[in-house]
Amino acid sequence: MKNVGGADRMIRILLGIAFLSLFYFLGGYWKLFGLIALPLLLTGLMQRCGINKLLGRNTCRIG
Repeated sequence: MKNVGGADRMIRILLGIAFLSLFYFLGGYWKLFGLIALPLLLTGLMQRCGINKLLGRNTCRIG
């Protein structure tokens, strides 16, 4: 069941892209911050978030 939608989805995708760019622009250990991009992009694109499910949140209007 989808539980991520609307503005929540767009914010996750945009932040994911922004953090993914850290892989290309930063060096050394700072690149590891780019790993934050993976769960943001995955939850935004798949519209499913395990944390939202545990908390009982649903930002998707269409089931």
